[in-house]
Amino acid sequence: MMKKLLLLATLCGSLLSFSQNTEAKKQKMDFYFNPSVNLGYNIFKEKEVPNNTQYIVPKAPNKIMYGITAIGGYNFLPNFALGTGFKYSFIQDNYHLVYVMIQPKIIFTPGDQPFYIDLNYGKQINSSVVSDSEFWGARLGMQVSYSKRLSQEGGIVFEGYKLGNTNKNPFFIGLSYGITIFSNKNYTGYGEE
Repeated sequence: MMKKLLLLATLCGSLLSFSQNTEAKKQKMDFYFNPSVNLGYNIFKEKEVPNNTQYIVPKAPNKIMYGITAIGGYNFLPNFALGTGFKYSFIQDNYHLVYVMIQPKIIFTPGDQPFYIDLNYGKQINSSVVSDSEFWGARLGMQVSYSKRLSQEGGIVFEGYKLGNTNKNPFFIGLSYGITIFSNKNYTGYGEE
């Protein structure tokens, strides 16, 4: 009789220790799509070179830059997601740059109001005044759940550009706003209703 009680207690203990509590389990967005817009200010001061020739001399990049990004990805770990997509940046006249980009996303406290860090890398795919341009950047922000499959987000953007073979490499600090549409309806508190 004692052996049967010990065996029953062991089975119950193992069931409790190996079972998962759904409230304590971290959620994932699964597939997601993230369109966003950003506006930045160039912190590097470039010297204006007087145009003393008859030839066209490229101007220094503008102080203000804006861009539009569209990223699709998958949140395969609770604190990590990987996405890819496109980015359009306008730096100055005729600098309409389109990039294909990759974006690892680190998510802190997944759920209704997660803090996130996006690391961005992009390679230019169109022809413009410059070609073979690249950018590196990071975005720090917070998502706020809006419905079962939608979150708003805002953040601070840091982006450095290498504009082809020119010596002009602006660095922008700015603001970003976007939305995230995701496939897991139980990612936020709205899905539990």
